[in-house]
Amino acid sequence: MVSKLLKLALIGGAAALAPQRTPSAKVSAEPARREFIQGTAATAAGAAALAGLPAASSAAPLAIKNWERVSLPVSTTLFDIAFDTDTHGYLVGAKGTFLETVDGGKNWKPRTFANLDEEEEVGYRFEKVSFQDGEGWVVGKPPILLHTVDAGKSWERIPLSPKLPGEPTGVVALGKSKAEMTTSTGAIYSTTNAGRNWKAQVKETIDATLNRVSSSGVSGASYFTGSVATIQREKDGTYLAVSSRGNFYLTWSPGQDFWLPHNRGTPRRIQAMGFVEGDSSKGVWMTLNGGQMALGGKSAVDDAEPTFNVINLNSGGYGILDAAWRDSKEAWAVGGGNTMYVSKDGGKNFKFDDSADKIPGNLYSIKFFGPNTGFALGSDGVLMKFNA
Repeated sequence: MVSKLLKLALIGGAAALAPQRTPSAKVSAEPARREFIQGTAATAAGAAALAGLPAASSAAPLAIKNWERVSLPVSTTLFDIAFDTDTHGYLVGAKGTFLETVDGGKNWKPRTFANLDEEEEVGYRFEKVSFQDGEGWVVGKPPILLHTVDAGKSWERIPLSPKLPGEPTGVVALGKSKAEMTTSTGAIYSTTNAGRNWKAQVKETIDATLNRVSSSGVSGASYFTGSVATIQREKDGTYLAVSSRGNFYLTWSPGQDFWLPHNRGTPRRIQAMGFVEGDSSKGVWMTLNGGQMALGGKSAVDDAEPTFNVINLNSGGYGILDAAWRDSKEAWAVGGGNTMYVSKDGGKNFKFDDSADKIPGNLYSIKFFGPNTGFALGSDGVLMKFNA
């Protein structure tokens, strides 16, 4: 009797799972993963109940990874990503990598610049891209600056002065014909006429500033090589730069005449830095050689001798190369070996996430465009997309 009931239940469950032919309705070719799992579990539970057997526990659903890899038509190192709308964006990288998406980052297609021939374009390393209101900018090496006013349909090459101190390293779109550009020496320039003219925002070079304040005891200032490793900008225009040797960092805010140098407060060299939640008023995060990470409050922006608190993050020695906040509570960090870490307490404690564990390479950058859209960029064409 039990086997007969079980057989009937299983036949009924199979019929429930079979697609029904309904002339007036379109049936999806690929049902949602969660719906399929839930439907299969319900059928099995029903069969077990009819047979008088104990139902399987539903307390441990199939784990879905926080991030998934996006297939790309390139295997180059990726450096930056930006979106003009919720669905339209660009991805740039080494060997002329320039990709476009129109579906929010699910699929990407190669694009080319009409004013660069194919051989010339491959020789460029596009490092930064920025968009706002249909206007976009791209910076790369050898020194190149590109500009669009029609959401990337056409691009104009903006001439760079041979007197420019250092090489362009970053650019931020700020609206119609407006942008800010940074260089490897820490110079900051702004334009209000689409790059025809640029105005220096910092009146004193970092070299001159360090010579003037060397007596204040900024550790490593005497070893400054004249360039900075990274420069980050937050939404109110405050900048954060790390010296090329990683032995100190600097901050600059609109209206200041010069950069303010800061001691790092630890014997370990700085690997990367950024603003917590992209907001200078909430402090900065700092990663150090050996896979360590620390948080500093607002004093890390204002004081020459800031206080940093070490974060609980067990990286196993892998370097942490970037971090980003999804919201005030959830933060993510990425690094060598394609390692990923997540914090649920605002960045005080991080735990390992295995989303990219079996993918070879390194993750260099992570960005969130709102709480539901995030991407991590790495070597060998690795692009990870956040699953909201």
